[in-house]
Amino acid sequence: MIIKSVQKLTLIDFPKVIACSVFLFGCNFRCPYCQNPELVVGPKEPSISLEEFFDFLKRRTGLIEGVCITGGEPTINRDLPLFIIKVKELGFKVKLDTNGSNPSMLEDLIERGLLDYVAMDVKAPPYKYDVLAGVKVDEKKIKESVEVVKSSNIDYEFRVTIPPGFFTVRDIIEIGKWLKGSKKLYVQEFNPEKTLDERLKGRKSDKNELLKYRDVLRRFVEYCEIRLVS
Repeated sequence: MIIKSVQKLTLIDFPKVIACSVFLFGCNFRCPYCQNPELVVGPKEPSISLEEFFDFLKRRTGLIEGVCITGGEPTINRDLPLFIIKVKELGFKVKLDTNGSNPSMLEDLIERGLLDYVAMDVKAPPYKYDVLAGVKVDEKKIKESVEVVKSSNIDYEFRVTIPPGFFTVRDIIEIGKWLKGSKKLYVQEFNPEKTLDERLKGRKSDKNELLKYRDVLRRFVEYCEIRLVS
């Protein structure tokens, strides 16, 4: 497991929890609109060791309440469960960001009580998943992860990011049907500052399109709102 960076304080990434965020290197997807390309194809050298990270957490006891584990894709790391156990032993809540490609690990973490919140990115409707993920994706695993999250007894959210030119209303309706009955879904604005595919850099989401897609998705889920970059 390679830690590339740590955000020492976040008040928005972990709902109702004062937290820090730890960014892990490596991902099995190659989403063209990825806003953290340095975590996907950058140099593998860690910026902070595991020992240094846990020393940092110990010093933050009483100042923060939780840890957001993000990437990249955290579940590609076999030692993720052990990492989370150590975080929990220090008394912190844990939020996991995931692309849903490892449903067996996700289910295991939830069943063992190691997660307090899950945020799963839904890239596209199943028939367009490979395009938005940038690789050939096992759709069965993604669908299994959706069901694992929906049926869990912990807080969760699904997220769909809208880069310009990739989605149609039909796509959004299909996502809505797929996630029907979910508690919470965010339509996320695309961040054009840095991207894996340089051709998308600087291209902004259409705010009216985000509103339209939000209104469509509200027919299928309990709560749906837009999440803006700024």
